[in-house]
Amino acid sequence: MKRPDKPAMSYADSPEAKPEIDDDAVLFRSAVRDVAPLAASGKVVLTGRHPQPIPRQAQGDREPGSEDSLSDYVPLEMATGDEGSFLRPGLSRQTLRRLRRGYWKIQAELDLHGFTRDEARQQLVVFLDASRNRGFRCVRVIHGKGLSSRNHEPVLKARIGSWLSQRDDVLAFCQARSEDGGSGAVLVLLKVSVSQKTEHF
Repeated sequence: MKRPDKPAMSYADSPEAKPEIDDDAVLFRSAVRDVAPLAASGKVVLTGRHPQPIPRQAQGDREPGSEDSLSDYVPLEMATGDEGSFLRPGLSRQTLRRLRRGYWKIQAELDLHGFTRDEARQQLVVFLDASRNRGFRCVRVIHGKGLSSRNHEPVLKARIGSWLSQRDDVLAFCQARSEDGGSGAVLVLLKVSVSQKTEHF
């Protein structure tokens, strides 16, 4: 007589079977109960990729209209009543003489009459950026003679030189000739790229 087949043993019927555990936390503790923790080393292990460094923005590459790009706290100023001028170190004095004599044609101008100091600074940044991008060599900035100011002094003139000297694209500047505005304006010589340059010193 054929003996009936013995039913297959299930995991639950095994002598080594463990009771089903529903709680994940209990299951985890059961799995790691024989693990010994590492001794503290006092070191912190950093993971992940390091962020890419952000290059310092060149002064001549500022975005137009940047309010904080020109400081009021640079000692160089155009003294009131003086024919203030500036020449970038390394350039020939002949460059400044040519600028004073009108060697370069004035290609654009900015009139700052009626602007506050902060407004004028922002307008100057926008104007110089636009002039540089268009490849202009010589521009005029009209700051006024201060006849309408409270003390009848040219408020902006005392700061124009300081602001201009902070720009890497400004090669030189000087008081304009009488026919170009005299003590109420300044002529500015700008640096242009090789692709934009059409004339040489």
